[in-house]
Amino acid sequence: MIPAIVGLAGTALSDDERAFVRAADPAGFILFGRNCRDKAQLRALTDELRALSRLENLPILIDQEGGRVARLRPPEWPEFPPQRRFAELYEKAPISAIEAARVNAQAIALVLADAGVNVDCLPLLDVAHPGAHDIIGDRALGDEPMRVAALGRAVLDGLEAGGCVGVVKHIPGHGRATADSHEELPVIAAGADELAVDLTPFRALANAPMAMVAHVLYPAWDAERPASISPTIIGEVIRAEIGFDGLLMSDDLAMGALCGTAGERAAAAVAAGCDLALHCSGEMADNESVAEALGDAGPEARERLTRAMDRAAQGSGDYAALAAKRDALLALV
Repeated sequence: MIPAIVGLAGTALSDDERAFVRAADPAGFILFGRNCRDKAQLRALTDELRALSRLENLPILIDQEGGRVARLRPPEWPEFPPQRRFAELYEKAPISAIEAARVNAQAIALVLADAGVNVDCLPLLDVAHPGAHDIIGDRALGDEPMRVAALGRAVLDGLEAGGCVGVVKHIPGHGRATADSHEELPVIAAGADELAVDLTPFRALANAPMAMVAHVLYPAWDAERPASISPTIIGEVIRAEIGFDGLLMSDDLAMGALCGTAGERAAAAVAAGCDLALHCSGEMADNESVAEALGDAGPEARERLTRAMDRAAQGSGDYAALAAKRDALLALV
């Protein structure tokens, strides 16, 4: 097993992709809108990935946050609200907001589990800050760290109840960034005392099963390398100061914040301490470059992956009832 999660080109596997999966045995796959046409097609794709993989509990990821970040969209799949809605409700009724976030996440998980997807890249624990780039924006769970943590915990619990593993992101915090890491490398010039605020939700949820590392430069911690390829930030901040001991993956290595080939980026992320390199382009040349640059996953990464995926139990719940309860609670705002 190579320590990488990779993307796919389309709605069905090509012969080259099948051969790649058999040879490289990636640690997981991530799906995008280009891979999701309808329910039958998507289930056939995820079933084939599991049949080809040598992993007992293969992670198949997606970004299904709600609002503007949703790979499964109407009319084939239901629409979910942006995460900010729960932060707005929290201002008026905290307990109702926590319950709304939980049942919404459980409803998302039921939809995903039906499609054969067992990992959702949610919740965002980025604390919102005024003047930041809108790349986080209404995806954030608020601007007060402990509220973010409370809502984030509810999302993790809801996903698990519905049969999916959650991924907290973008550790150690993307909420101050004034640039979009999809396009360029953001630099957060805040000092260590200010950054401690952004660590608070991640520290509160340090027992989360998975986390995704930001492509952001934090000169207070490492003036040369963004967090995703910084041994200093991963070792001293994420693992030690935050205390996160779950499965750690990079953000998408194809993003404009980084430079180098796909293989060079993946090797840098794993060398820095990421358990898995995430590369989402779906291009065969990129996937092959990643595979060539990485050896077999080490025992610690394998153990963390197994431990995280053990949380993806059989989900339960009535989607219609959960959605109705969420909508009734959100109507309080």
